Amino acid sequence: MTLIRLSLTDFRNHAGADLAAGPGLVALHGDNGAGKTNILEAISLLAPGRGLRRAPLAEMVRDGAGGGFAVFAEVLAGDDLPPVALGTGIEPAHPGRRLVRINGGAAAATALGDWLSVLWLTPAMDRLFVETAGNRRRFLDRLVLALDPRHAQHGNRYEAALRARGKLLADAASTDPQWLASLEAQLAEHGAAIDAARQHTLAALSAELAQQPDAPFARPLLTLVDSEGEARAEPWTAEALRALFAGRRRIDATAGRATAGPHRDDLSAVHAASGRAAARCSTGEQKAMLLSLILAHGDCVARARGRRPVLLLDEVAAHLDPSRRAALYERLAGQGGQAWLTGTEPALFDAMPGPVMRFHIAGGRISAA
Repeated sequence: MTLIRLSLTDFRNHAGADLAAGPGLVALHGDNGAGKTNILEAISLLAPGRGLRRAPLAEMVRDGAGGGFAVFAEVLAGDDLPPVALGTGIEPAHPGRRLVRINGGAAAATALGDWLSVLWLTPAMDRLFVETAGNRRRFLDRLVLALDPRHAQHGNRYEAALRARGKLLADAASTDPQWLASLEAQLAEHGAAIDAARQHTLAALSAELAQQPDAPFARPLLTLVDSEGEARAEPWTAEALRALFAGRRRIDATAGRATAGPHRDDLSAVHAASGRAAARCSTGEQKAMLLSLILAHGDCVARARGRRPVLLLDEVAAHLDPSRRAALYERLAGQGGQAWLTGTEPALFDAMPGPVMRFHIAGGRISAA
């Protein structure tokens, strides 16, 4: 998957930006605050989800603009396919509603996943292994989505049914047992699909990681665990989930939330070489494990979908020593596909093998370097 053209209008600090790219490595350099990460965020919006910052849509509009923004790209989704035009943004009249267009026609955001898979690693993710289970679930679901675009639909419907069940349980006087059972049947159906997709992704990812050496990037061992931190012994089935939700109605009503189910699972990671939990590893080891995980997942997507995802690596090079930086560049260049990297200094990208496209970002302006 390759972005051959990217155009931004009133997005963050970019009033109007347009650049052409191609397969291989794309290096963006410029001072802090120049707008490098904003470009990566714009690309991330061309996939289902809320983008790499998970920011409100209205926050992405350039200061002083009219209240809307637009991101447009032409994407090569396969060697024998014509370019696909993907666009997203908001209009001033509806600042909270995201618009999506594919080849000029209106589409749902979930449909973007049929054409483009995007994976990213940002400095904000460095503490993933020590943050909340919710952050790790979102990270895992992003990995799943790159392999199975339908995952977003199951997730949206599961969350909607979860909210509706919570409201019904909160009002005991008007609880309708039939409606409650219907909502729990929906939760069971979509929850089982969510869990199956997560389990499949982790199995594929673990198999890919097992083939990689422990150096130069630390290799993690991954497990899906329940809310108590215990490894999940069996996949969730629709029947088991339906019985779980029915049996916990009183507990959930008292707690004011659904206390068990796929929405409470967590991603556990262990440093393969040392056996230490990722949360107890050094910051550098955690960063290396994340990088190893993202690279291996790119291999999984390429194997499963026949084409590599677009990788967005924000300020990764600055946190690697020269030998690991060179190893990263060699791997990215050798596996094909397209990877976008940012850094403050052009010298960070000197070890990149070709082909490389370099751009200088300054004050929201993009120029070929």
